[in-house]
Amino acid sequence: MDAVRVALLREVLAGTEWLGSTRRFAGVLRGSVVAHGGGLLLVGTPEYEPWHLAAHLVDEAAWSGTPELAPTLVRHHARPSDPAHLAVGPGRIEEARRGETLLVVAPEEPAELLERVHAARRAGVTVLALGSGGSELSAMAHDTLAVPEGAELDLDSVQHLVSAAAGENGGSPRVRRGFRDRLSRLAEILTAPPAAPW
Repeated sequence: MDAVRVALLREVLAGTEWLGSTRRFAGVLRGSVVAHGGGLLLVGTPEYEPWHLAAHLVDEAAWSGTPELAPTLVRHHARPSDPAHLAVGPGRIEEARRGETLLVVAPEEPAELLERVHAARRAGVTVLALGSGGSELSAMAHDTLAVPEGAELDLDSVQHLVSAAAGENGGSPRVRRGFRDRLSRLAEILTAPPAAPW
């Protein structure tokens, strides 16, 4: 989902609790990684890896001048032969320590993941959860944004709203203006008439 679609989604959701909830959660995420500076780990489940959220957070980190937002994607099926940024396996969660933030994006809660998250929490890691709002993960997390099945938005849409808000929260007016300028330019490109044929 590009910046124009996120802006349109925000317009559609104006007046609902989703905008406030995603901005609040994004503020907690940003505050945690900036205040602690230990790095951001992002993990899903064996069946659901949050690739798009990782990519959008990397973009938001660059655009907002907040490198702490760029996550390390932890993959359940990582192999040593994968490129370095894709070769981080679940053992990294066990190595996490105080000062780091672990963002768990989980439509369901597999027992093995819950065990790793619990161990990270005991080691002093700040745990944030984005998912169905299951009781075990919610109980372990320092903060949770629940996206229950059958909600107006799906988990993917909520991730886009969270990543966009994480890049904006606390940004300087210059950074926010830069985002608006890019958004405006993209809207102009997308709505411009087609180029004349040769």
